[in-house]
Amino acid sequence: MKGPTITIKPFQALTTLELHDLLRLRVDVFVVEQRCPYAEIDGLDPTAEHVLALDPADGLIGYARMLPPSTDGLPHIGRVVVDPRHRNKGIAAELMRAAMEWLAERYGSPRNALSAQAHLVGMYGRLGYRETGPVYDWDGIPHVDMVFNAEG
Repeated sequence: MKGPTITIKPFQALTTLELHDLLRLRVDVFVVEQRCPYAEIDGLDPTAEHVLALDPADGLIGYARMLPPSTDGLPHIGRVVVDPRHRNKGIAAELMRAAMEWLAERYGSPRNALSAQAHLVGMYGRLGYRETGPVYDWDGIPHVDMVFNAEG
């Protein structure tokens, strides 16, 4: 079976349907499924690059966003999410690899940071991320800061 098509777009290039679908997926998973009432629309999307995993039959099945370098000098990847019907198929890893490739082209290095939900540390570790601090609570969900330092 062929995997999803991965597309990366700045906010201004998203169609209204793509914006609707990515916000719906994020809310369905992060707010509803994970029972975490928080301000999902945080004002950062207009400055982000949006990574979309598209399936011909099901539309948007995965998503991540990349934020420009912050005060730590690193771009940040966040809001990594896969539709529950498509989990455990490697889609999150595909999203992450596409994001790191884009970052390497844009910034000359795939180095980046993320705040991983603690139960996903192993998945990010397999992609080359390392923990940079202790577990902390973020909106009621344990998180761990991680960095991908590989050059090249």
